[in-house]
Amino acid sequence: MAAAPSGAEAWIAPITNVSDFIWGGTWNGEALPWLSIGEQPIPPMTLILLGIGMYIMFGLRFYPIVKLGSAFKGLFSSRKGEGDGEISPFAALSTALSGQVGTGNLAGVATAIALGGPGAIFWMWITALVGMALAFAEGSLAIRYREKTSDGVYRGGPMTYIMMGLGKKWTWLAIVFCIGTLFSALVTGNSIQANAIADGMNELFGIEEWIGGAITAVLVFIVIIGGIKSIGSVAEKIIPFMAGAYIVMAILALALNFGDLPATFVLIFDGAFNPQAATGGFAGAAIMLAIRAGVARGLFSNEAGQGSTPIAHAVAQTSDPQAQGRMAMLGTFIDTIVICTMTALVMLTVQGDFTAGGQAVEHAWNSDLEGFAMTSGAFAAAFPFEVIGVPVGTLIASIALILFVFTTLLTWSYYGERAITFIYDRVPGSTRGGEKILHMIWRVLWCVVIYLGSTLDLTLVWRMGDIANAAMALPNLLALLLLSGVVFKLAQGQKDAGPTHIADTPEEPNEY
Repeated sequence: MAAAPSGAEAWIAPITNVSDFIWGGTWNGEALPWLSIGEQPIPPMTLILLGIGMYIMFGLRFYPIVKLGSAFKGLFSSRKGEGDGEISPFAALSTALSGQVGTGNLAGVATAIALGGPGAIFWMWITALVGMALAFAEGSLAIRYREKTSDGVYRGGPMTYIMMGLGKKWTWLAIVFCIGTLFSALVTGNSIQANAIADGMNELFGIEEWIGGAITAVLVFIVIIGGIKSIGSVAEKIIPFMAGAYIVMAILALALNFGDLPATFVLIFDGAFNPQAATGGFAGAAIMLAIRAGVARGLFSNEAGQGSTPIAHAVAQTSDPQAQGRMAMLGTFIDTIVICTMTALVMLTVQGDFTAGGQAVEHAWNSDLEGFAMTSGAFAAAFPFEVIGVPVGTLIASIALILFVFTTLLTWSYYGERAITFIYDRVPGSTRGGEKILHMIWRVLWCVVIYLGSTLDLTLVWRMGDIANAAMALPNLLALLLLSGVVFKLAQGQKDAGPTHIADTPEEPNEY
């Protein structure tokens, strides 16, 4: 008689079931009759995310795509802030990007391909394009509705635009969002990232995972102790440089394998639309797997609609909601259309000495490698010459992962801090001093979780991450839908569009 599973193993099956229902529309691996069309399951979260995203995209009259050029133009003039706020618009974008660009770009893309095949990349692109509309809505609302503390600090995010844009009767929705944010912060913003950075340190330097977790926790604490200004300062120095270096490395790898690129794009489009590739028990199973993997990993990477990035954009020194909305949508474009695509193309194109089940295969995505090891292996095949006994491709990919993940840990600590602060401010008698004590407790807890998360089971953590993303995204997507009329007016240049629900309160902030 087989022994009953224990520890993490006992949790994997039920958590996988919940994750599969949210993102795949299945339960116990089977399609649910009431959530299927022709035995093909309909993923609830995919339907909600793409449905609301398309509605806002149409309502904006494809503003994110039409205005993409002006968004890039504004990138070069956003180094200095003009207006109230804590950090420059560029630093706010860098901070948001530091939360977006992380494990999802290097390990998450590999996971998407492993779960849904090359076709998942196409659906990741679609998620990003639709996500640009959601990101614009989030960024513009974050500036239109934000609060100021009694000592003059600006802050905001979905919890604030829910309260100020929809009114006090929607406080429950803001609280639900904050609870989802805390869950998502500790799982996707912390544990998954800590796990990845510990693996990167182990592969690069041979450091044990728990030691890598301890080192990371100390370094993160040194930065986050200074709050959002310290986080923004670090992010705007690391992210542009590291993202640029990573993109250049990927372009070089693809240039060396240029002849195989056409076949790669055939793989992507064929996997996205060819029902004959189905491996499940119903027609179109492979397509649904591709959609589910692409949308889930796309959201994990660019966070559009999830409600995290507007927390960073809310502190930008600007009084123009439309301008910061463009910054926000640019973050989604850079994260997924550029960086995730580079990662995917390298894994699908570069040939090397890989194995699967003991048999030789040409590409990393066909091999037994998983997660970041698949990404690292593909880059190592492109740049095999060694430095200090490590292939240059592995060296650069590992350094990129470590820096991307490090900055993600910084930014998500602030997201969680804002969520727990908002909940605290609903308690009678809350004060600014109490907030600061709570911030310190949260920052210490954050670093303890980094240490613990560095050695967690990866399967369990990724599945919990899918659930955490949905728990945070659903209340935010409802708020975006309810405030969509305001978003459409903000896109037309009406800076004060929509009602402003405020009332005096003895708690922080003094006016809400």
